[in-house]
Amino acid sequence: MCGISGEITWGGERPDLAAVAAMTETMTARGPDGEGAYLHRNVALGHRRLEIIDLSGRGAQPMVDTALGLSLVFNGCIYNYRELRDELAGHGYSFFSTADSEVILKAFHRWGADCVQHFKGMFAFAIVNTDTGELTLARDRLGIKPLYISETASRLRFASSIPALLHAGGVDTSIDRVALHHYFTFHSVVPAPHTMYAGVRKLPPATVRTIRADGTSTEKRYWEPVFEPHPDRLDWDEAQWGEALIDSLRVAVRRRMVADVPVGVLLSGGIDSSLVVALLAEQGQRDLATFSIGFDSAGGESGDEYEYSDLIASTFKTDHHKIHIGTDRLLPAIPGTVAAMSEPMVSHDCVAFYLLSQEVSKSIKVVQSGQGADEILGGYDWYPPLENTPREDVTKAYASVFFDRSHHDLNTLLRSDYRLDHDPSWQFASEHQNAPGAATAVDAALRLDTTVMLVDDPVKRVDSMTMAWGLEGRVPFLDHEFVELAATCPPGLKLAHGGKGVLKEASRALLPAEVIDRTKGYFPVPGIRHLDGGVLDLVNDTLRAESARRRALYEDDAVAALLAAPNRTRTTLGSNALWQVAMLEMWLQSMESMTGAPGSR
Repeated sequence: MCGISGEITWGGERPDLAAVAAMTETMTARGPDGEGAYLHRNVALGHRRLEIIDLSGRGAQPMVDTALGLSLVFNGCIYNYRELRDELAGHGYSFFSTADSEVILKAFHRWGADCVQHFKGMFAFAIVNTDTGELTLARDRLGIKPLYISETASRLRFASSIPALLHAGGVDTSIDRVALHHYFTFHSVVPAPHTMYAGVRKLPPATVRTIRADGTSTEKRYWEPVFEPHPDRLDWDEAQWGEALIDSLRVAVRRRMVADVPVGVLLSGGIDSSLVVALLAEQGQRDLATFSIGFDSAGGESGDEYEYSDLIASTFKTDHHKIHIGTDRLLPAIPGTVAAMSEPMVSHDCVAFYLLSQEVSKSIKVVQSGQGADEILGGYDWYPPLENTPREDVTKAYASVFFDRSHHDLNTLLRSDYRLDHDPSWQFASEHQNAPGAATAVDAALRLDTTVMLVDDPVKRVDSMTMAWGLEGRVPFLDHEFVELAATCPPGLKLAHGGKGVLKEASRALLPAEVIDRTKGYFPVPGIRHLDGGVLDLVNDTLRAESARRRALYEDDAVAALLAAPNRTRTTLGSNALWQVAMLEMWLQSMESMTGAPGSR
């Protein structure tokens, strides 16, 4: 897990080493254990290292293999690197390190861009062919690792974060109005390639892009889960499906223990993270470090779920760490949380992950977590209303339960400069959900959420908040083989028993019934869901700041109405509408303060 950056130029322009150094330095938190740089003709690479596999200097990056004519920077982990290393050794390759990064180099030499098909893991990497000057960029199947890009007529830069690109300079920071529409409509999800800045794109998940020395490029998507019944599983009942899913998850959590440092678990007390702990205990893990977080109650909402996480820790005899965050720590953590966001994220649990990661990173470098299960297995409450929806009406039904606001309502919030005369969020969802495959409305919704929403909400949140403290987060429910299996599971089995039914029933042999049958919980941060006191003051100050007035995103009357009743207006899924409005402005101001980038229009 690291931070990567780089630049490729063409037309006679030389790479800007100072710009690459600035990008690399910005990502020190992602890789606090070392840094490196590399220059070859038209390409420069930068790297910040978090030492997880091969802690020696031989595993440092940029990694250069002069014999193969390849150089690499890589962020992530290839969980099957040992098996691939043995396979490649059988093809005559020799190795100078024990790092998974070197396996990527050899695999690329052996299989070219198709090497990604051999990897089981999370990754974003850049490989330079020193003979041709070509640069290859790639991102893992589920987009667990980020990769952002800025381009001009004579160069392309890439980095693991938007702030890194901004620090390099030369980025068009005008607001991308399509991204703005997605943020306020599609529950703060901004699908690739868009970002909030017109001058920054993101490489889509499961994509390889090759940039030639003359600046021309090609892009290929190499993976797409199939949401249709599998012919070999048509006669499976719930028990068979449950057994298969647990077996697949068992493999996924075992894979994610690969490291040369200890691996712990973020334990919320919900079924997903509890199941990760149970499966690791079943495999013989002793004294597994587990971590739970809680907050003070506010607005009538409880701020912790210790009852359940304590039960799991006791059942499986983990080395449990219970971290309670007082209200006095919440407000000071918000600016750091916002600064850690590569893109604006409205979820109130960003602060929880940020503070949890801060504490966990003091004792461990790698953790597994339960993110992704709800999107993969239909655990959210917006899926059941779709069960009896005709396939042709899926987007209408989906938007009614998931979209934060209508196109019309958004245009009453935004000033005229930022409004669109069409609805790109509806169009995007409709095109995705009405593409061939996914025979039912539920499957069409799950396909969209698995390949798009999941990537740009919980996955991005986990990466941003953990990496802010040099902590590697691993997500076994996003093992691509588990996702492929779950995609073929009948929707009715997923939605049974209040959601994730097939997983719940299969978990009864592993988990206490109290955890399985509990009401679904969320990462509670009542102090943000219910705006009051210092947090509300921060919201007020943000929306009345000079930069906010200069940018003029929102209609004055709309903001005044939200501020007059800060906890009244909720989005479709119950988020605080004022927080969503303030969060975007807070993020834009944070980017400006860190980089000096103007809040242009």
